[in-house]
Amino acid sequence: MSKKVLVLTGSPRKGGNSDLMADAFIKGARAAGHTITKYEAGLKKINGCKACNRCYSKGAACVFEDDFNTLAPLMEQSDILVLATPMYWFSFPAQLKAALDKMYALLIGGRQSRIKESILLACAETEEEADFDGLVKTYELIASYQKWMDLAHLLIPSVAEKGDILHTDALKKAEELGLSVR
Repeated sequence: MSKKVLVLTGSPRKGGNSDLMADAFIKGARAAGHTITKYEAGLKKINGCKACNRCYSKGAACVFEDDFNTLAPLMEQSDILVLATPMYWFSFPAQLKAALDKMYALLIGGRQSRIKESILLACAETEEEADFDGLVKTYELIASYQKWMDLAHLLIPSVAEKGDILHTDALKKAEELGLSVR
């Protein structure tokens, strides 16, 4: 059964390590027959949520016009959300965190997405996998709150410079993960 997969990327660096990981996942998921939308949150202008609670009151998700208004409909229509991100200071980059914070609009606006499953793809400069704990815990709490089934975490340490991920087996693992989505 084909699913609509939204791959939400967090890196502001086009072609960086997490972007390559997202593309490898997408290649596998497409080969498995799924419909993929890649949304590069790290390259968009998404402001932080102002908690004004006027979500959807003017038609769009957020009354403060920014790129979240193009993301919200994609969230509403997707079956699986994949977060593909670098780790910044033990958590999500600000650009991706702003998009995640603005999911609040779906709750306030009485909109629910079809998302039932989620996956975390993350990479970082750190050599210690334990350094991912803050990022993973935040992801797990979001997934639990949203009642998403967490399908997998793929955490890749020791990739600092652009392209370092090419010298690991991470892209193969990401593609295989995409192929495994049912």
